[in-house]
Amino acid sequence: MQHRIPSGEHGPRGEVMAHAIEACVHCGFCLPACPTYAVLGEEMDSPRGRIFLMKEVLEGSLPLDDATPYVDRCLGCVACETACPSGVEYGELLTSFRAHAEPRRVRSLGDRLLRAMVLGTLPYPRRLRQALRVARRLRWLAPALPRRVRAMLELAPGRLPDAGPQVPEAVVPAVGPRRARVAVLVGCAQRVLAPEIHAATVRVLARNGVEVVVPPAQGCCGALSLHAGAERQAARFAARTLDVFARDVDAVITDAAGCGSGMKEYALLLRGSEREDDARRFAGLVQDIASFLDELGIIAPAGFDKPLRVAYHDACHLLHAQRVREAPRRLLGAIPGVELLEPANAERCCGSAGTYNIEEPEIARELGEQKARALAATRADLVAAGNIGCIAQLRACLPRIGATLEVRHTIEVLDRAYAGDVA
Repeated sequence: MQHRIPSGEHGPRGEVMAHAIEACVHCGFCLPACPTYAVLGEEMDSPRGRIFLMKEVLEGSLPLDDATPYVDRCLGCVACETACPSGVEYGELLTSFRAHAEPRRVRSLGDRLLRAMVLGTLPYPRRLRQALRVARRLRWLAPALPRRVRAMLELAPGRLPDAGPQVPEAVVPAVGPRRARVAVLVGCAQRVLAPEIHAATVRVLARNGVEVVVPPAQGCCGALSLHAGAERQAARFAARTLDVFARDVDAVITDAAGCGSGMKEYALLLRGSEREDDARRFAGLVQDIASFLDELGIIAPAGFDKPLRVAYHDACHLLHAQRVREAPRRLLGAIPGVELLEPANAERCCGSAGTYNIEEPEIARELGEQKARALAATRADLVAAGNIGCIAQLRACLPRIGATLEVRHTIEVLDRAYAGDVA
């Protein structure tokens, strides 16, 4: 694709955007891989179409507001990157374009208020907990509220875990001879919604001879803000993360695929700043919990006292963004008594995608229910997934289709297996 993008005029990421656009040869391999194209059937709602729109905006041939509705509808799942034979780095283009566009676009008052509420709440654990308590009380009002506010209320869990310290913020020693030393991100939203995932991560790591450091001053890693185009907020969170995480570890472990993907993009986020090199080194340490344990080699778990059929759901930011597919499957397959099941269209997004299921609730609901039906069709006893957003989405969508499947993080299933719990 020929382009005339004046990369120097678009900040330190102008070259990144120009390179990605130039790499696209308009072949169309991305179309069947794109969830929004599958739902909407519109060329401009495909990666190829969006690349054309972004190119026209950056060249000055198209008003920004003519392109943003289509770019907004992109999930950022980067399934297109997996399908692309030309190696187009669509994720970097999308993240950079959203950061470029956000200060320049005109949003409605409703959009501004929603965005302020979401980005002013989700990355802050105390605020999020308070907001969820209010949401539980307002659920009866949902039918009368605007669709996106209604979507937020529908996603709020029926109950919240206790606010107590379920995850130790200290150093947890390895059980037996030490095989590795890691730092663990506990972040923000998952700390409120499902702290038991972090607790399971720490226990399983320690059980496998890993010393675990949980930095006490950490907070949101910035992934949510980064993928939403809120570059300044994302950069602040990233800088704090760089400050509080020591580098004398073998890896920085994440148990949320979206966070891992975002942290691996720190060098892109801080491109051109004095912290770019530090960000690149830090990103090189970041590793998903499943990938780390698979490489380390786990101690054989006791397993369950009866067979357990587990359907594995691929989180997009693990499968497509981080290219981690086999590791979680090998971990689950190593548990005695587990039968691993593959749903149809396993590579297709569930519609969660950070804040997407709030901003585009109709598309998110359609994708979520498609995924729920595919998982239910496996006749599994349990669904395992590697991202809190996917877990929340599936827990909301499965009951809508009449399914009662339990949804757990992969590391929770492994943790149960070590405890010898009854499945």
